[in-house]
Amino acid sequence: MDASMNANAGIGGSGGNGIMVPQTNDTTGTAGVDDPKQDLNKVINSIQKTLGLIHQLYLTVSSFNAGSQLPLLQSLNALITELDNMAKLSDKCNIQIPMEVFNLIDDGKNPDEFTRDVINSCIAKNQITKGKTDTFKSLRKHLLDELEQAFPDEVESYREIRAASAAETKRLAQAQSLLPNGDVKVKPEF
Repeated sequence: MDASMNANAGIGGSGGNGIMVPQTNDTTGTAGVDDPKQDLNKVINSIQKTLGLIHQLYLTVSSFNAGSQLPLLQSLNALITELDNMAKLSDKCNIQIPMEVFNLIDDGKNPDEFTRDVINSCIAKNQITKGKTDTFKSLRKHLLDELEQAFPDEVESYREIRAASAAETKRLAQAQSLLPNGDVKVKPEF
């Protein structure tokens, strides 16, 4: 293995006497609060570096001879160091992946199938809930129509109370969404 392979794999350098000086993705000069997205990016970079090291190790092993024992040991040490670094970095990430995704991957299937199935399930449940909501709205309208025929004055009074209550609720919601400087909070639409 030559120096260009070492540089391409990004595993660090040699101390000149055959001792490996590993490079890590450790950034101790960051701000006091760790950003979860930054932590995830560090893990992703470590994974990519590990894949490069594994590829380099594959190349070294596939063309192994007595003279390539030292580069092989250096590659193994770099891989172990990077796997340790990856484990430390991953402790900072709280990512929860459903077991079904791992089962799909183990079965040789695309994990996007899990996402598609979850979305389809949500759509089906949403349709059921929408149907129930529409049914209750229809029942409420029917009951109000029947009550209006039997008790027109009371229904009119009920509608006035409901309108006043809705206006008060809307006013309170708008008051709560005001920022101290007078601006209004806006919900992001996705």
